[in-house]
Amino acid sequence: MDTTARALTYRDATDADVDALVALIESAYRGDSSRAGWTTEADILQGQRTDPQGVLDVVKSPDSRLLAVERDGALVACCQLEHRGAHAYFGMFAVSPALQGEGLGKTIIAEAERRAREAWGVAEMHMTVISVREDLIAWYERRGYRRTGEMTPFPYGDERFGIPQRDDLQFELLVKPLA
Repeated sequence: MDTTARALTYRDATDADVDALVALIESAYRGDSSRAGWTTEADILQGQRTDPQGVLDVVKSPDSRLLAVERDGALVACCQLEHRGAHAYFGMFAVSPALQGEGLGKTIIAEAERRAREAWGVAEMHMTVISVREDLIAWYERRGYRRTGEMTPFPYGDERFGIPQRDDLQFELLVKPLA
């Protein structure tokens, strides 16, 4: 285990974390701050990625947990785990743009998979990724996720999910066995 992983602490997010989590998620995906990392969506989506109500809904849901990941007491990453019967859903994954490229992402996703498997006994992890994000999909493929070709439409016209800058956005389902 590398020193980065040993320095991370994981806990379930609470209501008190909502504003900091929204700021983290927005910084990783939207606006100029997101360009410091490689996960930016600033060229394909403007506007918000999430909002306080969306984050609070995940924190409060009985079938979900939002993991807050800290290093030296500072929030550096987060991810959503949701129990959906035989599988878990992985979402709202964000790593501080200033820390991207240090290996935190692969450490955190491995821990999230372990927690989902142990807590819920699920056999698979599912996630959806914007299909034009080839670099991000390739990163997940290197972690054992496979493309399914199963697409769902992007919610055009619903600014809670951002303001699309192109007309070909859709989500692709990625799946990984957790056995």
